[in-house]
Amino acid sequence: MAVTSSDVAYDMMIFFWRIVTNIFFREIRPRGSYNIPRDGALLVVGAPHHNQFLDPLLLMSEVYREAHRRVQFLTAAKSMKDPLIGPFTRLMQSIPVARAQDEAKSGSGRVWLDETDPLILRGTDTKFTSQVKPRCRIAFSKSAGSLSAEVVEVISDTELKLKKEFAAENSKGATKIREKIAEAQATGHAGLDYKIVPYIDQQQMYHHVYNTLKEGGCVGIFPEGGSHDRADFLPFKAGVAVMGLGAMAANPDLKVRIQPIGLSYFHAHKFRSRAVVEFGTPLDIPQELVDMFKEGGEKKREASQKLLDIIYDALKTVTFRAPDYDTLMVIQAVRRLYKAPGEHVTLSQVVELNKRFIEGYLHFKDEPRVQKLREDVIKYNRMVRDLGLRDHQVPRAQRAGWKTLGLLVYRFGLLTVWSSFALPGVILNAPIFLLAKLISTKKQKEALAGSTVKIAGRDVIATWKVLISMVVTPFLYSFYAVVATIIAIKAGAPLKWRIWTPFLVMVALPSVGYAALKFGEAGMDVLKSLPPLIISLLPGQSKSLDRLKKMRDRLSDELTEVIDLYGPQLYEDFDKYRMFTPSAQVPPSTKPQLLRRKSAPQDNLLIHPMTWLDEHLFGWSRSARRGTSAWGGLATPSLSTEHSRHGTPDASDDEGHGDYEDLLGYLHAAQNGTGGKKRLKSARSSFADLQQLKSPTTGSSTAFPRSSSGLRLRQVDGGVAPMTPSPESPTFRTGSRSRRQSLTDNVEVVRIGEVPSAEPFGEATAELNEELKNDNTRGREKTE
Repeated sequence: MAVTSSDVAYDMMIFFWRIVTNIFFREIRPRGSYNIPRDGALLVVGAPHHNQFLDPLLLMSEVYREAHRRVQFLTAAKSMKDPLIGPFTRLMQSIPVARAQDEAKSGSGRVWLDETDPLILRGTDTKFTSQVKPRCRIAFSKSAGSLSAEVVEVISDTELKLKKEFAAENSKGATKIREKIAEAQATGHAGLDYKIVPYIDQQQMYHHVYNTLKEGGCVGIFPEGGSHDRADFLPFKAGVAVMGLGAMAANPDLKVRIQPIGLSYFHAHKFRSRAVVEFGTPLDIPQELVDMFKEGGEKKREASQKLLDIIYDALKTVTFRAPDYDTLMVIQAVRRLYKAPGEHVTLSQVVELNKRFIEGYLHFKDEPRVQKLREDVIKYNRMVRDLGLRDHQVPRAQRAGWKTLGLLVYRFGLLTVWSSFALPGVILNAPIFLLAKLISTKKQKEALAGSTVKIAGRDVIATWKVLISMVVTPFLYSFYAVVATIIAIKAGAPLKWRIWTPFLVMVALPSVGYAALKFGEAGMDVLKSLPPLIISLLPGQSKSLDRLKKMRDRLSDELTEVIDLYGPQLYEDFDKYRMFTPSAQVPPSTKPQLLRRKSAPQDNLLIHPMTWLDEHLFGWSRSARRGTSAWGGLATPSLSTEHSRHGTPDASDDEGHGDYEDLLGYLHAAQNGTGGKKRLKSARSSFADLQQLKSPTTGSSTAFPRSSSGLRLRQVDGGVAPMTPSPESPTFRTGSRSRRQSLTDNVEVVRIGEVPSAEPFGEATAELNEELKNDNTRGREKTE
């Protein structure tokens, strides 16, 4: 297929947005990208929709990066008309979708329900004949329950007939409306204010989608509709099913596949947060559903609903969903307790553990032992919070002593150094941070006021932070360049320097900003390590710390026993696919060489002098937070299947660590006194190298610490096959290098050790991946 000018514009925008997202996010981890079909009609379906405009950007960027396919996302027509967002959406080849709620207008007068017939709506000073048409909807405000009903007939200017009663999830709509009308009449009003939501014909949009799929393109959609910040999915819209079935019904020779993609964020609204993009197994649309869809009527609705259920089940396998926020907090706390104190898990493992724990919890939540464990975990969380600590800091909190005092003084000095390096960039970029913070907070309140599904409106914060920063940064840097030039002129600098000053400033400012970003992160990491030291030096806190440690050890042991008890009941192959079993105690370190990092036998590079002093003089060993993954070599990983390039922080997903702009102290008051904190990040990463694992290992190179049970947690995901680009794939045609096969992270270390050392890397990788895929397939068939 020939590359068009619109394709070139798309590619340039992808490059630009990838820079933006890599600045905003500290880490973006793709999982299972080998599942993406390299050609053919494809519907890309993403959920949950937690980050308004950044969600489609992430999906488009990752799909393009991994499979070199251009995804055209459905975008609200209102957004495409926006002067700030519209130009970007058009360059990204977005498909406009007119939404009825965007076209809603306030109706004249006030309305109330007929006393005897709930399908008759009457009004005072209304103009139904000119403002309302059949198939429109009458909607009430959020205070009235956001109820709506379709109009079937306009009788007069003051009377119309509804198709059904006003719908409500948890109450009778008509009853609720009558209560609100009575309240309004008691205050002297004749009825309720209302909005008229017009009927939108989407035939033009569907025609655009069908043509795109017919040409073998990719169409992206979020089936939940709008963005939200809930812990579970919103009800799926039928549009995605109609698109797939309609395209195949209109083109008998067309085969449409559906690619489910799960998005998992760690504080989606925070600057320098983390994201995991998980690609599930692509779905084939059953032909029998297409035949049912062609019949129309009730069969058409039934086919759409069945396909929607299939998509929903597919997205459940790649997402972590909790029924409510409290359950989410408990699950995340349990995951932290299950992990050994000195053990590091990657972002991929965090997401996987979350999914397994929520599945087990929802299945056994009524068991008395599980309920008691939940209560104890909540109590433990409260005690940790009362002491001003985080869970990952509890095992290493120590009794007060001269060493503790010396370590505290040293870290204060280190914090001063990093803060000094970051300060120039923070000051220069402070207007950007402040303006982005203020405007995003304002937009958050507006979105929350205008939505019936948002909890706190956090799904719009990141979008507006990015947009405001993009607009303000060029103007601010230009202003600095003008000021610098004026200073150079007044200082009597030579003409050459006067000319070059603005250019040098425009080049230097991004570098200063990036340096501030990195030094600021280092400083925040040091700041996060101070609370345990300060608390241990306070009089009378040693006993509280000891009690907290004992409670954590007890909960960790109790959790392991509960998993050992109920895990095999939920999964027949639980013992075979168990990931790891925790120990509540910090694992001992082997004696390190003088100039090597502690417990890092694969790392043969000399460490930074300050890190050496930190580890050897004061015993602050970052190796305790290093990866204990099986993949501990020096090889360069592939794009998407290697372990996390940056260490997943020991701090929890739910712990509040603030934005980078929180370095500006006066922002704390604006956040109601909540300080910003960042998660600890390992200085280096730990990667997979099959050849390294073939070599004999000793001491601290043990991949997975085991307790007395010595078991591994079941792997929920399906089998993994190596990704080899086909000759006809876009990646093979346009890429200058082929992608190296990579080993999935579900292969047991013992099995890897059995591979003959003389076997080539590629053959060994393919053999192990295929073996795991067959085992998982047999396991699923046995379960079914």
